[in-house]
Amino acid sequence: MTLEEIPALLDAGADVRRAELERRRAELVEKIHHLETLTAGIDRLLAADTEGVLLSPAEQAEVFGEQWDPAWSASARQQWGDTAQWAEYSERSAGRTANEWREVATSVDDVTSALATAKRDGVAPGSTEANFLAERHRAAMSEYFHCTLSMHVLIAHRYVDEPEFAESFNRLEP
Repeated sequence: MTLEEIPALLDAGADVRRAELERRRAELVEKIHHLETLTAGIDRLLAADTEGVLLSPAEQAEVFGEQWDPAWSASARQQWGDTAQWAEYSERSAGRTANEWREVATSVDDVTSALATAKRDGVAPGSTEANFLAERHRAAMSEYFHCTLSMHVLIAHRYVDEPEFAESFNRLEP
């Protein structure tokens, strides 16, 4: 309220004053609600940046499987927390529900199973079918963050070179 508006409000009748004060109060309540909503969004972004997946441990086990280790998020943040990919992953994580995470996990599981089946069936690396599956995998990984072709190659190297990653694939198809 400006200084010029105050005398007119004071000179107005009780009903006018009360209506104006109620209107101003409603505006403030709306602004407070808006600020609380913004604060909650920032809190979720901060939590996602720290924790990755914003689901309870029980929900994580249900969505990602019993072999899921919630500590993996902390390890990933320590390794990649300063990257644009982690920032994108965090932002996406902050907005995902358990059902949305389930869809992502199912997509990754489906393509991983298809890759294991292709290996078992002797699909040749570099063949049209193998390349199609590799692109499906890259698309599934892009649900976490934008996964370029070169980044996908680096991820594939991790599956081969790092024991904890190789182990997950070896369980499906040695």
